[in-house]
Amino acid sequence: MAVEGGMKCVKILHYVFLLAFCACAVGLIAVGIGAQLFLSQTINQWVMLPVVIIAVGAFLFLVAIVGCCGACKENYCLMITFVIFLSLIVLVEVAAAIAGYVFRDKVMSEFNKGVRQQMKNYPKQNQTDSFLDKMQKKYECCGAANYTDWETIPLEPKGRVPDSCCVNVTQGCGINFSVKEIHTEGCVEKIGVWLRRNILVVAAAALGIAFIEVLGIVFGCCLVKSIQSGYEVM
Repeated sequence: MAVEGGMKCVKILHYVFLLAFCACAVGLIAVGIGAQLFLSQTINQWVMLPVVIIAVGAFLFLVAIVGCCGACKENYCLMITFVIFLSLIVLVEVAAAIAGYVFRDKVMSEFNKGVRQQMKNYPKQNQTDSFLDKMQKKYECCGAANYTDWETIPLEPKGRVPDSCCVNVTQGCGINFSVKEIHTEGCVEKIGVWLRRNILVVAAAALGIAFIEVLGIVFGCCLVKSIQSGYEVM
């Protein structure tokens, strides 16, 4: 009876963690979509990264459904499938974290190239609602390294910067500007600082997701053992 009661608790906790899996899956999909929208406009060769994040989120959601069905029906094969797939997800996430750390400088380098390419294309774009304008307004920056990067871009009239560089954005404020009237710091460094400042939040969230997944594997294994032994869990 003690074993049976203990397995009932494990099954209930298993359902609780499946809900957490679903929340993590939705979060990963949202992050992947956001990263896709951002990277597709700057680092075109890295657009597969958010696709992988979205795929992991969707796969985690499907795995949670498998785990729920397996626990409800006390199906040995479904629970084994749940444990194996969840273990694979953990391995993929660990590999992605290691790759992200190893290639962090490469990502910033490619981002710098992407921003400069966007600057070259800027005169041909809609200069009122472009990606660069949105970025410069949001992060209060100007250019890639600094505002002087715009000197090499053929804007009209010559010598101006985009209005989005201005401290107080108004029509034509980037013409005949003074340094005090614009943001002088470059966007690459400004966003790099923002990323470093928020990396602890990202790391904590990643550790939290990994912890939930490991507990899910443990509870899944307990249920598999219980089903295999023939206990009536619920």
